[in-house]
Amino acid sequence: MSSRQSETVAVLGASPKPDRYAYKAMQMLRQHGHRAIPVNPALAEVLGETCYGRLRDVPDRIDTVTMYLGKQRSDSLVDEIVAAKPRRIIMNPGAENEQLAEKAEAAGIEVDYACTLVLLQTGAF
Repeated sequence: MSSRQSETVAVLGASPKPDRYAYKAMQMLRQHGHRAIPVNPALAEVLGETCYGRLRDVPDRIDTVTMYLGKQRSDSLVDEIVAAKPRRIIMNPGAENEQLAEKAEAAGIEVDYACTLVLLQTGAF
């Protein structure tokens, strides 16, 4: 368990495939006491959790958005992600988006270029 309190974490680009990092992140977030909310318009659920089509559909306050979408897929979501007003956005390797980072930081949202799995494993989440 990390030293921080439990967070509600939106996993953008969630996957039902156990070999995908987004799936591993869902599992590990839960193991570390966080609430992992899958977001992917193509899915109904992941790991027994209701999967939301868009961030704006998530009914709860989102503390962190962890990105598992490449720039081409996240470009159209920049304004929606910033509008969700998470405390921070984690851009996992391969999910970096400079436009999103600039808009998020301008809105006072922390942006981490990091791997969610490593952050959790090292107690830095």
